[in-house]
Amino acid sequence: MFAVKTVLPLLEPEAAVAPCCPPVTERPLTAEEAERSAVMFKALGDPVRLRLFSLVASHEGGEACVCDISDVGVSQPTVSHHLKKLKEAGLLSSERRGTWVFYRVEPSVLAAMGQLLSRSAI
Repeated sequence: MFAVKTVLPLLEPEAAVAPCCPPVTERPLTAEEAERSAVMFKALGDPVRLRLFSLVASHEGGEACVCDISDVGVSQPTVSHHLKKLKEAGLLSSERRGTWVFYRVEPSVLAAMGQLLSRSAI
């Protein structure tokens, strides 16, 4: 028997999301910009969340299965709670594949964080 091959169309990569805010050295943040940034930094203010974020960001291929990032000194339900908080803050995205959930840090998130804390062009 011959297998039927299906050709799937290539998806265009999503355009990078513009950073939420200008560098803090460029001008004072508006109330809305400060609110958006505070949500992100509040989520990263917990050492376990910061470690989980780092584990996902540095994982091979740019994404990590929850099964690969569970050894951070807390129970699995606590890991799931912290991953949920990081996702709610917009720092992680996730995709379910079978019984596992894979997390990734979008490049635009890292770019936004970097730009916010960088010096503006002189």
